[in-house]
Amino acid sequence: MAGNSFGEIFRITTFGESHGKAIGVVIDGCPSGLTIDAGLIQHELDRRKPGQSAITTQRKESDTFEILSGVFEGKTVGSPIAVVIKNEDQKSDDYAHLKDAYRPSHADYTYEMKYGIRDHRGGGRSSARETAARVIAGAFAKQFIQHSGIEISAYVSAVGNLRLGKNYNELDLSKTDDNIVRCPDADIAEKMIALIQDTRAKGDTVGGVITCVIKGCPTGLGEPVFDKLHADLGKAMLSINAVHGFEYGSGFAGTQKYGSENNDAFYATSDNRIETKTNSSGGIQGGISNGMDIYFNVAFKPVATIMQSQTSVDKEGNEIELKGKGRHDPCVVPRAVPIVEAMAALVIADHLLRNRTIQL
Repeated sequence: MAGNSFGEIFRITTFGESHGKAIGVVIDGCPSGLTIDAGLIQHELDRRKPGQSAITTQRKESDTFEILSGVFEGKTVGSPIAVVIKNEDQKSDDYAHLKDAYRPSHADYTYEMKYGIRDHRGGGRSSARETAARVIAGAFAKQFIQHSGIEISAYVSAVGNLRLGKNYNELDLSKTDDNIVRCPDADIAEKMIALIQDTRAKGDTVGGVITCVIKGCPTGLGEPVFDKLHADLGKAMLSINAVHGFEYGSGFAGTQKYGSENNDAFYATSDNRIETKTNSSGGIQGGISNGMDIYFNVAFKPVATIMQSQTSVDKEGNEIELKGKGRHDPCVVPRAVPIVEAMAALVIADHLLRNRTIQL
């Protein structure tokens, strides 16, 4: 199976299955001498882990990690970093009825057609459980990029038809984790939570949007052809389970403007820095960061497993009726916020290393 690795210099490889013994990640290319805060890694995992609130799956996983290599006396040594999380609360019997069935909008059919075999217990490698390994790697990347003064913040900006309707500059992003839906506006957050709870009561699911902001990114990250910074960010986001859309800067709304409205005019600040008066470009021009804030939206579809009857077929093509069992998220976006941040951090860390050597 190809496609388990991400990045060029700061490169990660994830491994493990949803209902296997463990999941984990190998991080290669992380510079030596980086002081690692284990508490920060656990904090990021706790933001993603199941069972954290009334609006997430009730699977109980502590997501306690163990560093096997690459860190000595609290600092990276330059060798590959291996980290594992043991799975603790698998209920594989919840998936027994799916052994020969293809669930609507899941990877069951495509996976089996490609590999000739599949792990029906939670989806195996196609399960979102794999994203815990990405969050670990992202926590390392976050600690690396903070030496360059770069900060990454993501938050839930929409659930279903409820949209925040505010620019990130109008929000206090330090309040994102003040509520279980991870929306920094308390009033709209309360409505989002109610919508998710109502959706769960109906046995259904609902999608949403996560907005991410990268502040302090220096000018010059990204390559002008195939490895454009926004292209790598797009690939990173679209590789996350349930993601169906990515836009940066003015995005799709920019198609409704004239060039005279969408262009970002340059000016010189009082201390002779070059900036733009507006930021329709989302901090990236010609595939290269221009020093302004980078911001983008990530669209998540409704979770495919619903607690309602649906028609499908089995391996033999016989029509069957399926109904979800077990513990599943009615809306994935609250738990996906740290995943979006992690993938953004991995992209920025990789491009920082491509661009220059940084002494820690």
